[in-house]
Amino acid sequence: MPVAEAAARHGFGTRPLAKPMSGADVRALQRLLTDFGLPTAVDGQFGRHTRRQVRAWETAAGRPVNGRVSRREAALLRAAVTSGERSAGAAPELEAAPAPTPVAAGEEATIGPDGLAIAPAGAPEAVRAIIAAGNEIHATPYKYGGGHAKWRDSGYDCSGSMSYALHGAGLLKRALDSTGFMSWGEAGRGTWVTTYANAGHSYMVVAGLRFDTSGRASASSRWQTVMRSARGYTVRHPTGL
Repeated sequence: MPVAEAAARHGFGTRPLAKPMSGADVRALQRLLTDFGLPTAVDGQFGRHTRRQVRAWETAAGRPVNGRVSRREAALLRAAVTSGERSAGAAPELEAAPAPTPVAAGEEATIGPDGLAIAPAGAPEAVRAIIAAGNEIHATPYKYGGGHAKWRDSGYDCSGSMSYALHGAGLLKRALDSTGFMSWGEAGRGTWVTTYANAGHSYMVVAGLRFDTSGRASASSRWQTVMRSARGYTVRHPTGL
């Protein structure tokens, strides 16, 4: 039996999990981490971002921090989520549970009929994680100050939306306002992610899609294909992206 097929048949908790393993059990792990309040891209690949979120759970659970999930820890994580435990600062789940991030051919992301972004096949794991987190809040209402006091909120403003998506990829530890994004990251456009910010507004372009609260009412999603003028905005990007 091919290795990939064998990995896909593993049930969660039947084997220890660690980087760079893959399979259905890794997907289950990623969903549980997200349900615990640690947004994780559900792509079935145990990469750097998944390892980072596992370490965050280990810290919260008082387990040895090594970025690996033993059979015992798999059972503990499942039990914690089932009993309703959440990471510190995490609010109750939004009505719509995070969906796995679909993957499309080509080099740019697309938008499905449900308003969810579809990551390109060649996107780095961090970009897929940004898209997965952005999908979680793509249609939530605009709320001034939303997403700044807590990650799970009833609505998000422009910088709160960006912060949530970037936090989902482990790129931010705390939410930034628009002014904060003017000096965050590195100067200039990125290969995969570019942020635009001024004193009054911020948005970003991820794998060719605009993630922006402006225009959400007409597009029914923060993900939009139509670009806007960058005049008057500070243009930056996450390091390495």
